[in-house]
Amino acid sequence: MKGRPRGPVVAEPKVRVNQRIRAPKIRVISPDGEQLGILDVSDALRRAEEFGLDLVEVAPGVDPPVCKIMDYGKFRYEESKKEHERKKKQATVILKEIKLRPKTEEHDLDYKVKRLKRFISEDCKVKVTIMFRGREITHPEQARMLMDKLLELVGNDAQIEQPAKFEGRNMTMVLAPK
Repeated sequence: MKGRPRGPVVAEPKVRVNQRIRAPKIRVISPDGEQLGILDVSDALRRAEEFGLDLVEVAPGVDPPVCKIMDYGKFRYEESKKEHERKKKQATVILKEIKLRPKTEEHDLDYKVKRLKRFISEDCKVKVTIMFRGREITHPEQARMLMDKLLELVGNDAQIEQPAKFEGRNMTMVLAPK
């Protein structure tokens, strides 16, 4: 176990604060939003101390970096709220799977289509898989006919996202909500 750091690994924060600011000269913005100009880091830290706040680097990519005098704890809280909102707005796509065999009977197919329609109504994508066993693989036309029949039964509720194709001993097709 040579070379491994002992104890917890502490990640450096993404935002530089107070003494962690590396640039010699920075553009400083006061807590009320007015620009204080380009200052040395030590002068900016003294100004932040006068306000009783932190010096936070808000735009490190520009020259000189922009720093704002603010409460760092409040800044972190606001950033975490923004991140939470962004995660809430991301669409999560759920993929459900329905498995069939080439010789699936009419009643079983109707049941599977009912389940497929329910998944589509819940805004899930559905992967339809026809599994071949033994010598069934020699009759792929049966699977094609079954896929066509399934599409006919589904009707306009779903659209084909990925057409039917063979993957090993299975034929798969992906349907998505319209």
